[in-house]
Amino acid sequence: MRNDVTDAIRWMTDGHAYFLSRLASASDDDLIGASRLPGWSGRHVLSHVGHNARALGRLAHWAATGERTPMYPDPQARIDEIESGAQWPVRYLREFVDVEQNKLAEALASLTDAMWHAEVVTAQGRVVPASTVPWLRSREVWVHACDLPSGGDFAHFPADFLDALIDDALARRAAQSVVVNVSSRDRTTEFARWLTGRGEAPRTNSPLPDLPPWL
Repeated sequence: MRNDVTDAIRWMTDGHAYFLSRLASASDDDLIGASRLPGWSGRHVLSHVGHNARALGRLAHWAATGERTPMYPDPQARIDEIESGAQWPVRYLREFVDVEQNKLAEALASLTDAMWHAEVVTAQGRVVPASTVPWLRSREVWVHACDLPSGGDFAHFPADFLDALIDDALARRAAQSVVVNVSSRDRTTEFARWLTGRGEAPRTNSPLPDLPPWL
């Protein structure tokens, strides 16, 4: 588990830096406008990424103290949080993303080996060990960097993270009754984009299905 946590924390740290690098390339006007996610502005993306760090911090608190502190009291609370934050000034949202990430990183750094094994519950209702939290955050910062108006690119993702992302997405798609067999990693970035709803299905010998939302 320790190696898994170490890798995930590295991906989380590097992913946050990548997110900030793409954010720096977006003007305030860009962020007020549409993002690459349908129906969301750039401010929605920033609100979500900042609030996600805060919500995952609640899981770190749960693991550290044993006090049940779910990410959100209910699904609507998550939606309301994002919408409310999307009305904040862009300058504040830029700071918000960084501040909340730093708070999460500090909370995770304080967890002991025993605390990493503590069970917590994700926003989707899955019971997981706290060691999963850095992975959940890694996924958010890397993928949402590609949703910014100044969008990132899956081709920039570390190879080991991209493989882990594909494995994670395939597992989730299986739970959605979608079975996809990826026999070659030659077109890894194309498959990752498609599996996470960020691109069209790659051309294969057999047509690939349209996919429901990833998360």
